[in-house]
Amino acid sequence: MADKTVRSTVVSRAVFLLQGSVREAAILKVCVLASGSSGNATFVATEKTRILIDAGLSFRELASRLAAIGEDPAKLDAVLISHEHSDHVSGLPVLMRKLKCPVPVYATHLTATTFAWDERAPRVETFQAGCRFSIGELEVDSFTIPHDAIDPVAFAFHTQGLKIASVTDLGYIPESIRYHLRGTQLLILESNHDLEMLKVGPYPWPVKQRVMGRKGHLSNDVVSEFIREDLDSSTATLVLGHISENNNHPELVRLVAAQALAARSLSTNLVIAVPRRQTEVFTL
Repeated sequence: MADKTVRSTVVSRAVFLLQGSVREAAILKVCVLASGSSGNATFVATEKTRILIDAGLSFRELASRLAAIGEDPAKLDAVLISHEHSDHVSGLPVLMRKLKCPVPVYATHLTATTFAWDERAPRVETFQAGCRFSIGELEVDSFTIPHDAIDPVAFAFHTQGLKIASVTDLGYIPESIRYHLRGTQLLILESNHDLEMLKVGPYPWPVKQRVMGRKGHLSNDVVSEFIREDLDSSTATLVLGHISENNNHPELVRLVAAQALAARSLSTNLVIAVPRRQTEVFTL
């Protein structure tokens, strides 16, 4: 009887340790490779699926930043494009030429019409803004954002009960977007400009009006209001990016957002995506 008890204890402990290791294993890996007017790209991966959101970096820079986190562009399964502005797609044609294995590009029907390919055009998978589609182990929700592009979208990703979202380049946060951001464990959100810095900054007045407009970019104050009113308490990590190098400062973004989080007593991990630098790797 004693031997059976010992064996049962050993087996139970082994199962417990195994379950613990399963719980601790990363299901999702995320890194903001670049965020800002000089280029945008974000890497999202599961064990079997690797995707890139936007390709606003040169191939050399993209490959270098992926290598820094142990990844290879040749192993990408898809590239998702949020909209056609150059800081999101400037590196796309060369990236497609450099990849030996064909990698599909996902874009809305209208955004896809803006791509200029040479004779080696990649496979383009088009979708309607607002629909859900699958890429490997990831379920992808697309949703319309208010920005001055032909058909701009943001994305939320689901796998094994986890949800992350990447939302940049938008002039305000309508209720439809707030809905899509609920239940996220990791949220990448724009905090583009400080309103006063923008007003006295170097941009021509028409550009300032565009940035401040409802199809422009989010200010620190708008993001602070969102945090205070609507940030889901399930959001363990909030990454703020697409920070203007002329009309904002990373530490100002951090200060304003930290005050908003403190006002709600949220322990959310706050990360600032500094322009021209990639973030740490986030694992869920």
